[in-house]
Amino acid sequence: MCPIRRTAIAMALTVLLGAHSVARAAADPDTRAAVIVRQMTPAERLALLHGIMAIPFVGHVTIPPDAVYGAGYVPGIPRLGIPALKESDASLGVAYVNGLRKDGATALPSGMAMAASWDPQLLYAGGAMIAGEAAAKGFNVLLAGGSNLMRDPRNGRTFEYLGEDPWLTGTLAGAAVSGIQSQHVISTLKHFALNDQETDRHSYSADISDSAARESDLLAFEIALERGHAGAVMCAYNRVNGAYACGNGYLLDRVLKRDWGFRGWVMSDWGAVSALDFALAGLDQESGAQLDRQVFFGEPLARAAQQDPVYAARVADMDRRILRSIFAVGLDTHPAVVHPIDFAADGAVAERLERAGIVLLRNRDRALPLSDSLERVAVIGGYADAGVLSGGGSSQVQGPGGPSIVVPLGGGARFAPAIEYQRSVPLQAIEARLPRAQVVFRDGRYVSQAVQAARWADVAIVFATQWMSEGHDVPDLSLPDGQDALIAAVAAANPHTIVVLETGGPVLMPWLQQTAAVLEAWYPGARGADAISAVLFGDQNPSGRLPVTFPLSLAQLPRPMLPGSGGMGPQYSDRGSPGQTLHVDYDIEGADVGYRWFARTHQQPLFAFGYGLSYTRFETHDLKVTADRALSATCEVVNTGSRAGADVVQLYLVSAAGHPERRLVGYQRVQLQPGQSQRISLTVDPRLIAEFRDGAWRVAPGHYRWALGTSALDTGAPVDTVLGPRQIRP
Repeated sequence: MCPIRRTAIAMALTVLLGAHSVARAAADPDTRAAVIVRQMTPAERLALLHGIMAIPFVGHVTIPPDAVYGAGYVPGIPRLGIPALKESDASLGVAYVNGLRKDGATALPSGMAMAASWDPQLLYAGGAMIAGEAAAKGFNVLLAGGSNLMRDPRNGRTFEYLGEDPWLTGTLAGAAVSGIQSQHVISTLKHFALNDQETDRHSYSADISDSAARESDLLAFEIALERGHAGAVMCAYNRVNGAYACGNGYLLDRVLKRDWGFRGWVMSDWGAVSALDFALAGLDQESGAQLDRQVFFGEPLARAAQQDPVYAARVADMDRRILRSIFAVGLDTHPAVVHPIDFAADGAVAERLERAGIVLLRNRDRALPLSDSLERVAVIGGYADAGVLSGGGSSQVQGPGGPSIVVPLGGGARFAPAIEYQRSVPLQAIEARLPRAQVVFRDGRYVSQAVQAARWADVAIVFATQWMSEGHDVPDLSLPDGQDALIAAVAAANPHTIVVLETGGPVLMPWLQQTAAVLEAWYPGARGADAISAVLFGDQNPSGRLPVTFPLSLAQLPRPMLPGSGGMGPQYSDRGSPGQTLHVDYDIEGADVGYRWFARTHQQPLFAFGYGLSYTRFETHDLKVTADRALSATCEVVNTGSRAGADVVQLYLVSAAGHPERRLVGYQRVQLQPGQSQRISLTVDPRLIAEFRDGAWRVAPGHYRWALGTSALDTGAPVDTVLGPRQIRP
C-alpha cells in the first residue's frame, strides 16, 4: 500500500475510533507511533522526554506512587494507552540500589566473565533471565547492553563490559539485548561512545579519527544494534572530539540515526545534559533530570518548540522514537506483572555462565583438577569464608539476603562506596566437595599465618581479589592490600599452590612462575562458589577464553600513565576540574585496540586475547576460505584428549592486501566428547577486513591470509585468498 493512502486510512480511522484504538490496530510500530504523536496535546508531547531518578534523597523530587525504586521513571499517558517507563540498572542483574526495595535479584557473573564464555546463546539466556526478574519487580526498561571496548584495563567499569574486540563485543551484546527484549522489556545499549575511563568522566574528551572510531568502538555498537535491535541507546558522560557525547551531532545524528538507521530513542546518562540544544544534536530524552542544572527537556524545550519549527519537529521525532520502541518491544501489550521469582532456576543460569567463563591460565604438571583424595587443604584470603566479590556502582546486584560482607571505603553519605560480596561461599563449596578432608581457612592478613597453613597442607588455594567500581579507576594492575606478596610467600612455602583470581579485568602476576595453577574467575555472581569448585575438582572442564589481553606491565599500554590521574591513583573526583577538558588521544592506537596494539608493536603480553587452557586437548585443521557471494571459512575441530570439553574456534585475519594485520573475524564455541570431531562454518563480516574511508567501508583488492589460533598471538599455518575490490555501504 502506498504511504499516502495508508496515512489517509489511518487518519480516517483516528476520527472514527480514536487514537488509542487505531494505534493498537496499526500493522507496525512506526505507524502506531505516528498516529499517537498526532493525537498528543502539547503537555503530553513533553511528558515522555524527561524523567526522574526514582530514588529517595536524590534531588528535590517526589517519587510517584506507581514508580519502583530504581534508576528512573518517566510518566505514561493513560489517555493514549502509553505505559510509564520504569527503569533499572541491569548490566549484570537487577540493581540492588542499597536495598531500598527490600528485595534482591540474581547476580550474573561480570561482563568479563560472560564474555569469556564466547557463547552468544548463554548471554541470550542471561539477558532473558534478568528481564524476567525485572518484570517481576515492575520494571520495563533495563539500562543494560554495555558495549564499550577496553582501551585501558584500569577503567573502573571494565568488569561491566565485554572485552576489547568489536566482533566479540558486538555479537555478545546483541545476544544479551535480544534475550532481554524477548521478555517484552526494553534494553539499552550503552555508553555511547568511547566511554573508556572513569577519571574525569564528565569532562574528558576521547579524541579519535572517524575511521579509527568506526573500525573499533563504533563497530562494536553497530554490530550489537544489528543483532539485538535495542529499543534505546544511552549516551555517555564524556566528550568525543570535544563535544559532549549526549550533545554530539556526529555520534547521535550522523552515525547512529543517519548511517545506521537507528529507529529507537537516545536517552542521556543520568546528569549528562548541560544544554537545551542537545535535542538538536540527536538526544531524545533527559534521564534523571534532577541531576542536571535544570530540566532542559521540560519548560525550556516547550518554549523552544512554540517559537521554533525546528524544535517543534524535533519534539515530534523524539516522541515518535520513544513510542516506536514501546510498541516494537510490546510494553503496552505485555505489561510487567509483579510476581515471585524462582531464584533457584535463575541461579542455575548464573552458574552456567560462570562455569563457561572461568579461564584456566596456568596448569603446571596437571595440578588441576584436584583429587577427591586430598587430606589437608588450606584456603587462604579473599574473604573466601564469606562470599565472592562483586563490582561496585550502579551495576551492583545482591540477592534477597543482601551482601554477605560490606567493606566500607569511607565517607558518611548514604550511598558511600563500599566493597560488597555475594552470599556464595567458596570455603563451604570446597568443604562440601571434600567431606573427609581437613580444610582450614586463613584470611591472609598475616602472611606468616598463611605460610604456616600452606606448609601443613597438601594443596594451598589462595583467593585473590581486585575490586573495581563505577566512579573510580584503579591506579595500577597490582593486587591491592599486599596480595601479590601473600601469594609469593604461600607459593614459596607450598609448590602446590592454586590461585583463584576474582578480578574486574587484567592484573599483573609477578608470582606466576611460582604457582601450580591459576584460575581467572572474574566476579563470579550468585552461584560463583559452586562454579569455581566445579572447575577446581574437574566436574566442569574449564573452557573460558580471555576476552581481553593481560599485559606484562603498564609500560606495554598505549598510555602507561592513566590520563588525568597525575600519578595520584583513584583519589580524585570523577567530575574533573571545572571548565577544563582532559584530552585523551586515542589515535595513538586508533583502531588497533588490545591485542591488535600488541601485534602492531611486536610486544608479548602476559596472556593474549583468546587464551585459555583445558583439561583435554583440541586440534583444528583443514581450514578452507572461500570468497564467492559471501566470505566464509570452514575447518575441522577434534577433541584429541580423554575428557569431554568445549573449545572456542578462533579465526584471525593475519594479512590484508599484503600488509600485516591481526583481527578476529570469526569464532564458535564447540562442545565435543573425547575423540569426537565437528566441521564448523564461519561467515566473515566484510567490515572486519575493510577500512572505513570517505563514508563507506572499502575492502582493498589483493591477497588476504587467514589462520586459526588458540589466541590472537598464537596462530597456525595461514591460508591465502585473493579478493577483488569491494565497497560496503554503512
